[in-house]
Amino acid sequence: MEKMTRGDMNYQQQAIAGMNPVELIVALYDGMMRFLYHAIGAVENRDPAARRAAIGRVLEILMHLQSRLRPDVGGNSAKVLSEFYASIFALCLEGSRLESADRFREAIGCIRDVRDAWAVSARDPEVLRMLGERDGVGDPAMVLTGAPQAPTDDAMGSSWTA
Repeated sequence: MEKMTRGDMNYQQQAIAGMNPVELIVALYDGMMRFLYHAIGAVENRDPAARRAAIGRVLEILMHLQSRLRPDVGGNSAKVLSEFYASIFALCLEGSRLESADRFREAIGCIRDVRDAWAVSARDPEVLRMLGERDGVGDPAMVLTGAPQAPTDDAMGSSWTA
């Protein structure tokens, strides 16, 4: 397979190609919110096929994010994110089953909060320095798993619930 040059890429592909790994995670969160808004529109328009398609895309993104976590390296941060993704997954399934725009709005609010934290990290000079040290790794999950850990208390768990 031939390698694509910048001239062969469309605008969206070029934008993604220029992102650092944390910005890619932010883009995935943006995608989840976009598809949840589509699901809200589908609920309001009484279009179950569109609702299912939109929620299917959200669930695909969540499964991708979940699969990239490395609890063996990321420790408590990876555990908390795993629980967050599971909670949002459950909230989306429940919202789809109940045809509930309110459940989707709740999921959007939770996703937005975590997305905003990732966006701050994407501009953090220390994170960018660490990414420079890992240049060539090409694995967005490495940011998650290789970032310095906040002090943790083993008794401290996640408070995410659906």
